[in-house]
Amino acid sequence: MKVLLDNVDLSSSSGPNHFGKKLKTRLDTMGHICSTNIGDPDVQLSFIETRMMSPRAPLAIRMDGIYFDPDQGYKQKNANILRSYNMASGIVFQSQYCKELAEHYFGKHDNPCVIYNGVDVSHIQSVAPLQDPLIDKYQNVWVTAARWRRWKRLKENIEYFLQFSGPNDCLVVAGDARQENIQVKHDRIFLVGRLEVPVLFSLYRRATYLVHLARFDSCPNTVIDARAAGCKVICSSLAGTKEIAGPDALVVYDEPWDYSPASTTELPPMDFNKISKNVFDTDIDIGTTAEKYESFFSTMIE
Repeated sequence: MKVLLDNVDLSSSSGPNHFGKKLKTRLDTMGHICSTNIGDPDVQLSFIETRMMSPRAPLAIRMDGIYFDPDQGYKQKNANILRSYNMASGIVFQSQYCKELAEHYFGKHDNPCVIYNGVDVSHIQSVAPLQDPLIDKYQNVWVTAARWRRWKRLKENIEYFLQFSGPNDCLVVAGDARQENIQVKHDRIFLVGRLEVPVLFSLYRRATYLVHLARFDSCPNTVIDARAAGCKVICSSLAGTKEIAGPDALVVYDEPWDYSPASTTELPPMDFNKISKNVFDTDIDIGTTAEKYESFFSTMIE
């Protein structure tokens, strides 16, 4: 099967592109030809949207979160995503939350499926845990990582750590947090900036907890990677994160949302006293993920 990857930058480490590279690698291993530049493809997989006027093969759209902030012109920003959604032969949603959100604004598609992101679990578990003088003196390392925006809730992640961590625990904040304008002056919190993926994997292998209280995530690769590395995940009760956080994850109560237009910068407070054990146990191995993409593509080209 020849799969054209569209709207994917395989040289980028951002969430969708990071997953695109993992998926391509596994599909290639399975004997398929998967590329961003391919002639006469059997299927076209476009991430989020396509800019093409017409697809070059039966089109599958891998949906992410869509726009809904009334202060950000969400209808205009969604216009091409909606056009792509309507022309697609099939839609891959990253989580049940992602599906419900898109259907609220775009309506139901004739050929939907939910396929969670994945990672090469055996590879990530083979990575050596990070050894660094900055963290080696601590008993438990916590980590939080993202391409930081307000709804990723860096402030709340830090507050949760400060409330529940032990005196011999530290928190490593990965990602460029400068735009969050958070003044962190604490001898157990380290802002390390953007890290390359291999270093992140090593950090996750060293860490005990990943705290990820983001309000609107569909299926964050950060959580999948950290869970595969052995981290216990602490996440919000809203959105798709809990679906892939693992059965031992802790789920922190977040104010419900009915998918109506909402601010991504003015967020409701979280109640750290309302915590429950996760009820989801999703397979996050990239082999399972790739097999599901393969099966879905096959139904589109029969």
